[in-house]
Amino acid sequence: MALNARLDHRNPLVFDTHELGRRPGALQRLTRTVDAPGDFGIKGVVGVPEGTPVELELRLESVMEGVLVTGTARATAEGECVRCLEPLELELEADFQEMFSYPDADDRGRVIAEPGDDAEDDEDRLFVEDGLIDLEPVLRDAVVLALPMQPVCQEDCPGLCSECGARLADDPDHHHDAVDIRWAALQGLADTMKDGEKDEMGGAEPGVDEKQEK
Repeated sequence: MALNARLDHRNPLVFDTHELGRRPGALQRLTRTVDAPGDFGIKGVVGVPEGTPVELELRLESVMEGVLVTGTARATAEGECVRCLEPLELELEADFQEMFSYPDADDRGRVIAEPGDDAEDDEDRLFVEDGLIDLEPVLRDAVVLALPMQPVCQEDCPGLCSECGARLADDPDHHHDAVDIRWAALQGLADTMKDGEKDEMGGAEPGVDEKQEK
């Protein structure tokens, strides 16, 4: 990732690492609750709503080439069950670890004269900028990876009735009498024939032969 113009220290997801200095082995532990930024999840499926509290537990460690950040984020995600379409909430816990490199050091921590010469390498790297690090892209990736791609309200959710859309969990005995259209016409013909027989039988007195009537 290319260096930003300047990070804003007032951003709650920007952290100051000056206390660590550039002393390998120096360690700092932090806890912070921040408001979730926008688009914090899988759009249209499940995510952490903007402004929802996100609890962070962080471990910042100074190493030769930069600052290694290890942490855990906890928040409540909201979405919709993919089976019954009912709203749902789930407690989310996302672990992450990321290296923020010093812009003037290579992978071995050695100072280089012109940082960022290799554009392809820099594109995938995060940097310490004026002693500040921005955790938002790291946190966003961790949250998305921790979210279920197909959230369900419960593991055995039966979903919706394919015929009428009723929620099956509310009515376990819900069903429809199936009629095979292949037999429907024959059944109608059979009913017609039965009705015809009844009409014929109703035209003569019981026990009287037609010849005897003549």
